[in-house]
Amino acid sequence: MAPTDSPPPASKARSPLKLKKGSLVKVDRHGYMADSSRAASDPEPPDYIFLGPGEVLQVKADVALIRWRLPVPDVWLPVDVLRPG
Repeated sequence: MAPTDSPPPASKARSPLKLKKGSLVKVDRHGYMADSSRAASDPEPPDYIFLGPGEVLQVKADVALIRWRLPVPDVWLPVDVLRPG
């Protein structure tokens, strides 16, 4: 006999962001800085990535190519640090 008051299946705190070409995004400062490898490669990232919005140009697996409306290079960022912009 199955219990009727079973807890709901465990889920992640945040649902993954569904990105597609043309989506506008910002970078989550806390998520970006929480990863020590990213923080080590860029100890003081530029503010424009957190202010956004950046435009998604491509999505591959768990990374996205982002272009900002500034004369700066496009950059690949992990999807887990992106938020709707």
